[in-house]
Amino acid sequence: MKIQIINGPNLNLLGKREPETYGNQTFEEYFATLKNRFSEIELFYYQSNVEGELINKLHDVGFSFDAIILNAGAYTHTSVALHDAIAAIKTPVIEVHISNVYAREEFRHKSLITSKCIGLITGFGIEGYAMAIQHMQRK
Repeated sequence: MKIQIINGPNLNLLGKREPETYGNQTFEEYFATLKNRFSEIELFYYQSNVEGELINKLHDVGFSFDAIILNAGAYTHTSVALHDAIAAIKTPVIEVHISNVYAREEFRHKSLITSKCIGLITGFGIEGYAMAIQHMQRK
């Protein structure tokens, strides 16, 4: 099984950015843990702050991987283009958010991508990525 994790804007700052919300571990550190924990799965990681680069990555892996775990960050709430890119590919996408977006500012309560994803995991911290992988293992 091949799973691509894609993180959007500002998630390169995990471990530094708002540690009370996002924790103090970098995603690279957590990704190493995920690779050890799910050693039977080929896991790949990509992060960009640029919307078009996220779309290009979805296109690149969206026909050959078994799953995509996407944390689109703030683009979740603004990007029709990401919505359309997810709709255009065959690989199932799970939307993940580290914080509980529904306990935050009202503008974060609306996701433009959820309707094209197979599921949404929000508010379980960085462990939400592992939850998404576990879901795909059961499929």
